[in-house]
Amino acid sequence: STFDVAVVGAGIVGLASARELVRRHPSLAFAVLEKEQELAHHQSGRNSGVIHSGIYYQPGSLKAKLCVQGAALCYQYCDQKGIPYKRCGKLIVAVEQDEIPRLKALYERGLQNNVPGLKLIGPKEIQAKEPFCRGLMALDSPYTGIVNYKQVAQSCAEDFQEGGGTILTDFEVTNMEMAKESSLESEDGLRYPVVVRNSK
Repeated sequence: STFDVAVVGAGIVGLASARELVRRHPSLAFAVLEKEQELAHHQSGRNSGVIHSGIYYQPGSLKAKLCVQGAALCYQYCDQKGIPYKRCGKLIVAVEQDEIPRLKALYERGLQNNVPGLKLIGPKEIQAKEPFCRGLMALDSPYTGIVNYKQVAQSCAEDFQEGGGTILTDFEVTNMEMAKESSLESEDGLRYPVVVRNSK
């Protein structure tokens, strides 16, 4: 088979990238190549499922911008596709006096990163939110959530296929090489100069 673009790996990064590519370039032929028999079999299907809000990253960094924007886009995509998630929030708790300055620094960092809804709360508010939690102060991040990323990846795969993309599972890429000559089917010389081989 010949394709204009092949994405190796059907985890969430590969599938989301392929989905976006097929949407931007519908006239091209795309394939996603996956060594396993199912999608999102490794990290994407076994991670913590946290939708991170972007508190920890260096303000102004690409990671901070991508995390904050990515969380918003993830919630938006889940709403569009009917994928369940829980915006459960997160408390980062200072239990010792010397942890309070670090907590306040995290709060300032989160504000600089434009993380929505951040606030510092005291012991009573901590206990109201988490009855079994004790602390001197906490950073409340209501925008943090959880989702089943395997479901998100599967939805991206469906979008990709609906856009005309092909997913080949049980296709372990073992080698990529430049073709010595074009295939007989190719009318325009080295239009497909890269050969992708699998273990078979």
